[in-house]
Amino acid sequence: MAGGDSKTEVTSAAPVLRRDPYEVLSVTRDSSDQEIKTAYRKLALKYHPDKNASNPEASELFKEVAYSYSILSDPEKRRQYDNSGFEALDADGMDMEIDLSNLGTVNTMFAALFSKLGVPIKTTISANVLEEALNGTVTVRPLPIGASVSGKVEKQCAHFFGVTINDEQAEAGIVVRVTSAAQSKFKLLYFEQDVNGGYGLALQEDSEKAGKVTSAGMYFLHFQVYRMDSTVNALAMAKDPEAAFFKRLEGLQPCEVSGLKPGTHIFAVYGDNFFKTATYTMEAVCAKTYEDTTDKLKDIEAQILRKRNELRQFETEYRKALARFQEVTQRYSQEKQSVDELLKQRDSIHSSFTVSRSVVLGSASSNSFSNGSNSKVPGEEFRAESPGEDGSSDGKDKSSKKKWFNLNLKGSEKKAG
Repeated sequence: MAGGDSKTEVTSAAPVLRRDPYEVLSVTRDSSDQEIKTAYRKLALKYHPDKNASNPEASELFKEVAYSYSILSDPEKRRQYDNSGFEALDADGMDMEIDLSNLGTVNTMFAALFSKLGVPIKTTISANVLEEALNGTVTVRPLPIGASVSGKVEKQCAHFFGVTINDEQAEAGIVVRVTSAAQSKFKLLYFEQDVNGGYGLALQEDSEKAGKVTSAGMYFLHFQVYRMDSTVNALAMAKDPEAAFFKRLEGLQPCEVSGLKPGTHIFAVYGDNFFKTATYTMEAVCAKTYEDTTDKLKDIEAQILRKRNELRQFETEYRKALARFQEVTQRYSQEKQSVDELLKQRDSIHSSFTVSRSVVLGSASSNSFSNGSNSKVPGEEFRAESPGEDGSSDGKDKSSKKKWFNLNLKGSEKKAG
């Protein structure tokens, strides 16, 4: 369940000279969450780009207001800022949320491309939708408990529904879910009754892909439920793929509202597609008929929180082990190269122990083997100078010649035959 209002988390959009978030929103350090939320609503509508298209200064103020609210509306970020200022937030990195209604066609196409590539991009809610809700001029259709409704909503528009619950249903707990078989992007919104009679945005949940559908849900079950914000540290995780695992559960954010009172509550489906309408099916159910499922959800939430703490500790161990592994693998490569070089040198030395190499070296100095000379191997020279059987010095040569002639003749005879 995405917490409160049209958050605008920014990275590059954060002002270079940043003012104190409390000062920007005109609240004090001990202001309640509701006071901070109310202050943000007024300033966000005042400086929203939809209402100040020709005023670039208002656009910058809107970014500053949104940036400040993104800190103070998140309990963990607010704690970090109170303790260490902006430095703690800069270390964690902050992600970006954009207003589609304020983008041109080209920029919208770029945003759509990044979304298709898997880079989470959060979008703000159109100021027109928020203002109409505050003025109470929206059309609210009934959505009975245990029923579902399907429809198509245009981009940057919203369909409003009223869910009426009695005392028993309020005590048991209520779940409101929206799914899209077409995998449309949308937001599930929850509005509180405003003092002026309109509706102020209290919660928002961005759709996430879940199997073959996209879905978003709000769970008012009287115990702490957590939403998964996939854009938390998204840019940092893109730079470090391993962080995608370790930081995955860091996206768990506590939901601000855990229960609903009897009465009629206003929900809306907001079209968040970049170019086309969003198709959806919305349903509201009472948890009384899902007691086992509710218990399982409570148990799994506790398990996930424990696992998040375990991963924080394990990441430290893993980083140390990884650094050691990189060190030893580098040593391995160096040692392998060293061994290969030593063995190569030994082979070269071994090859130096050879007669043929000595003869060649000697011949090179005396030129006795150059240009086809009559020099002979010592053994051959001895045999050539030894007397033959007939006492002549060339008897061996004659017998050899005769032998080869006979061989040739035999070969010739065979050919002649």
